[in-house]
Amino acid sequence: MLEPLVKSIEVPCDKETAFNVFVQDMGSWWPLGKFTISAMGGSPATGLRVESKVGGEIVELGPDGAEHFWGRFLEYDPHDFLSMDFHITRPDMPRGDGSLVEVRFTEIDAARTHVELTQSKWEVFGDMAQAVYGGYGHGWDMIFGEAYRAACGA
Repeated sequence: MLEPLVKSIEVPCDKETAFNVFVQDMGSWWPLGKFTISAMGGSPATGLRVESKVGGEIVELGPDGAEHFWGRFLEYDPHDFLSMDFHITRPDMPRGDGSLVEVRFTEIDAARTHVELTQSKWEVFGDMAQAVYGGYGHGWDMIFGEAYRAACGA
């Protein structure tokens, strides 16, 4: 059994902004040309649709009009915490069978927030679990640690 993958960063904005950038602006900081189902097929995604509520879906918008389900919010506590099932590696998985991503937002001061992302439930990937774990270990550094952090400072 693989341990949860934990990534912690400090972002240069208040807690409310950090949460809103993560959820409402996800399509602006997520690398649509590299880490999407469309990109795996050879073309960048055109955007993301994020329904910010419990049960709300995260859906990739493909260049051909196709929509690819990424996950659903399981918990949604604005400006403090969210959790979601996450399917991007295996879009063929039944809804609700993705890995678990949890994100916690903690105020450091009025201009800085500590954000911790934890991904677990790797067993859903079966024989691919170790490879997926390693891929996300590096991927989150770029997506979360660099792109998201930069978006919070913009």
